[in-house]
Amino acid sequence: MSDLRDLRIGYVPYSESFNRPGDRRRFCSYAKKRNIQFEIARRSEAYDVVVVTAAGDISVWSEYSRGKAKIIYDLIDSYLAVPKFDPKALFRGLAKYAAGQNKRLLWNYHAGIERMCQRGDAVICTTIEQRKQIYPYCQNVHVILDFHDTIVRTSKKDYSAGDIFNFVWEGLPGNLAFLSEIRDVLLDLRKHHRIAIHAITDLRYGKYLGGRFGQRRTEDDARKIFEPLYLYEWNETTCSQIICACDLALIPVPVQDTLCSGKPENKLLLFWRMGMPAVVSATPAHTRAMQQCGLSMICQSPADWRETLGKYILDETGRRDAGNRGRAFAEQRYGEGRMLEQWDAVFDSVLAKPEGLQDSSSSQLCNAGQDRAVFQPSQSRT
Repeated sequence: MSDLRDLRIGYVPYSESFNRPGDRRRFCSYAKKRNIQFEIARRSEAYDVVVVTAAGDISVWSEYSRGKAKIIYDLIDSYLAVPKFDPKALFRGLAKYAAGQNKRLLWNYHAGIERMCQRGDAVICTTIEQRKQIYPYCQNVHVILDFHDTIVRTSKKDYSAGDIFNFVWEGLPGNLAFLSEIRDVLLDLRKHHRIAIHAITDLRYGKYLGGRFGQRRTEDDARKIFEPLYLYEWNETTCSQIICACDLALIPVPVQDTLCSGKPENKLLLFWRMGMPAVVSATPAHTRAMQQCGLSMICQSPADWRETLGKYILDETGRRDAGNRGRAFAEQRYGEGRMLEQWDAVFDSVLAKPEGLQDSSSSQLCNAGQDRAVFQPSQSRT
């Protein structure tokens, strides 16, 4: 592992307070655990390494001089899988320009992502499908999922269900509509069982342009999906307690949407780390994780959802077995030590020097930035 403590590292965050999930669960968590100092990256400055998140301005970072820093591009979404002439893809560049994320207008946002991957000295993604899509533009690609240790504060012990069977969903408020994928199934189940849904999310959100416009109350969306659907404000200290008090987690995904179906198994692993059994839509990542774990809780159709949910509502032993299997799988395959090693490998890959080459440029860049304030991981919000 390279010693990163003496390097000048720039970071392009989702939020300058580092309180967005993409900050807390990825690079910022790694930096805190490895006691690595970093600062918010400025395009006018030079660094040893710059980590550019998906919220970064790819219209300018893709043109950042190779002589000024190595770039690690953390691309968590499957933008390259979306057809270039998809309606949303055609307007994505305009939307990000209007929202102020990109300084320059990218009419072809797909091509902008390609250029950013080409500029990256390493690209981090979240699925093996993404890695294949990125590889033509950058051959140094790493698949890394999220850290969850600050969220997982308890684990499920009691798998018995009471008179009301409680489902739980967790995620961004704009994705609460994913539950509509199984609304008819839930309504049918309600005829035979007393059920409720508990959703942990933000209670208000912006619907358009990265949350900047179209403020909505999540409660208004919830009423259209199911009754009773109870909402809880997302909070890191209470999230796992609410989840573990429920009986079964739901992760429906609109698989017909390329960007949604290309998402990784992060949410499934979050539930599994708590020992919470989950029923999921059959995305590639979910299918792969379930098969590796030895579970059959993936659904491709409403009939699958109806059968699987009906089975686990009645099967306490099955819920316990699924929860225990999931927790063991998450700890073995995606433990903290393993994930730290993956991030170490990314930095090693961009900092590796040809044999015999003197390492002088890095120290010069670090010395140039000694008088500038840096963020101590222990002080950053997580």
